[in-house]
Amino acid sequence: METSGRPGADDMRRLFLGPPPVYTRRQVAEAAGIPQDLAARIWRALGFATLADDAVAFTDADLEALHRIRDLLDAEMLDERSVIRMARALGRNTARLAQWQAEIMVDALIEPGARQGEERLRQVMDTVSRLLPDFERTLVHVWRSQLAATASRLVSLAEPGEPGGDASPTRPRLAVGFADLVAFTRVSRELDELALADLVEGFESRASDVIAAHDGRLVKTLGDEVLFTASGPRTAALIALDLLDELKRDAEGPDVRVGLAYGPVLPAMGDVFGTTVNLAARLTAIARPGTILADSEMAAALTGAAGVDLVKLRRRPARGLGVVEPYVLRRSSRES
Repeated sequence: METSGRPGADDMRRLFLGPPPVYTRRQVAEAAGIPQDLAARIWRALGFATLADDAVAFTDADLEALHRIRDLLDAEMLDERSVIRMARALGRNTARLAQWQAEIMVDALIEPGARQGEERLRQVMDTVSRLLPDFERTLVHVWRSQLAATASRLVSLAEPGEPGGDASPTRPRLAVGFADLVAFTRVSRELDELALADLVEGFESRASDVIAAHDGRLVKTLGDEVLFTASGPRTAALIALDLLDELKRDAEGPDVRVGLAYGPVLPAMGDVFGTTVNLAARLTAIARPGTILADSEMAAALTGAAGVDLVKLRRRPARGLGVVEPYVLRRSSRES
């Protein structure tokens, strides 16, 4: 990639987006045959700022994207509400992905605290230019694979004869788990910024690996906490047990506690909601360090399951949920 002078933000923009913008927001909407207000809602849902009417900020690629949306609307394959929801899902998740990947690239290519000379910046941009096509192809492949896995799970819920006859793709019965770093607030005050970042990244990466190994779903991470789901109670139990083992693999590894609940959930915006989720969170809050607490539904479903032991505890109040009956879940020596 050739640039004149010290590479800057405009050079980076051209690297990723190609030719410079040629349309204002009004011009691009009119050219695509999309109403102005709908185009504005789409850009906002994608996470982009509202620009002045005379700001030339849109490219032919933007016009092509709006043409595709118009075609979907004209064919009545999606309505406006679905388009906005899709745009919001795309915007939120790709913004986080872009930030995360950019941070990784900066960490890999730019020496912390050092002033970057013109030649070094050119080298960085050349590396990014060579990596970009492979990143793009890999992104599409992984997205399609994840979409296939998710669609398969949803279709299986609609099949007759499956356990949990009241389940459906819009209200599935799932095992929900929260894993929480114990005393995170205190620990975070004792660590410097780099050590804290290493702790959080290590926790999230290890948890992600364990959940994926059991074909669970990592729903979200909250720094000191991860939320995951599994199609069945035993899978969730094995995830929880392996999480404790993995995170305490080192003698000085963080203390973790886990709460598990089983029941109907409401999937929305890539997240899960409902009483089952709230119950898993409450059980996590009352669990002792290094332990797993399960609700009565989870315990009933795990009765007799290989590799798992359950110990009933006394009933106790859970904020907002009344009195619950928790069970301690442990690994047993029985063969699976």
